[in-house]
Amino acid sequence: MSAPTLTTDTHTITQASATPPTAGDRTRHKNPATLTALSRIRRGALNGGRVLWRAGAILLFLLLWELGPLYLAPASTRVFLPPLHDVLAALGSLIAKGQLQNHLGASLTRSASGFGIAVVSAVVLGLLVAWYGALDRFLNPLLEVFRNTAALALLPVFTLLLGIGETSKISIVAYAAFFPVLLNTIAGVRTVDPLLIRAARSLGLSNFTLFQKVILPSAVPTIFTGIRMAGTSSILVLIAAEMVGAKAGLGYLIVNSQSSFLIPDMYAGILTVSLLGLAVNYLLVGVERHFSRWRTAVGAGNR
Repeated sequence: MSAPTLTTDTHTITQASATPPTAGDRTRHKNPATLTALSRIRRGALNGGRVLWRAGAILLFLLLWELGPLYLAPASTRVFLPPLHDVLAALGSLIAKGQLQNHLGASLTRSASGFGIAVVSAVVLGLLVAWYGALDRFLNPLLEVFRNTAALALLPVFTLLLGIGETSKISIVAYAAFFPVLLNTIAGVRTVDPLLIRAARSLGLSNFTLFQKVILPSAVPTIFTGIRMAGTSSILVLIAAEMVGAKAGLGYLIVNSQSSFLIPDMYAGILTVSLLGLAVNYLLVGVERHFSRWRTAVGAGNR
């Protein structure tokens, strides 16, 4: 009775030893360094695929811009819509001559000045309006009137009263950027949890410390939403103001290139405005994350 059992076991062992190792077995017996390298390669491929997918729409747009004027549009259209490589060549020429740097510096100086004035004044006024109900009832009708008046509609007024110099351009930028920050500051303060305020009051915090330690940190995300909107508005309004009366700036570059029939230079200026707006948005997002790190830490701790 024991001989067949031994024969069966020997046959089974022989079949098991003859069976080739599976992919999982081979993976388990690989060098740990090799496994780490494969994991990094796989992770890098996944990250690269995500980045490519996110940039897919932009890449398709740039490809259409390059091939459309060459193969899809009639030859006469290329005069008014040059392919992308002509625009990039014009952009490189403007950079080599130093013209783009001069125009960009002028626009950044005006935009940053008006934007800074708007952010400081709007945050301070927004905190006061949201905290003091009597001040809100007094200023709200006037603020509503000016909030619903487009900044570009007042551009002739600013030009007549302040001239065509730097003062009028900085003022129109400050006006355009003021109201998004103001309204979001008021909304941010009013959405602070009342329990936090009561707890701070019970601890004996003064009004200044209450604003500094409780209200401002809680309202930061909403305030920065308005700041990001204001950053975009400040650039767009400034470009329009520079088109009306200026001797330098991206708006002046665009309109002057159009009137001089330098169409690639005009598109180079427009492309620079788009890249500038994108850079400003990413910069403000980074600043917002810096000031909102405590929220991320609290959320991570709760998880």
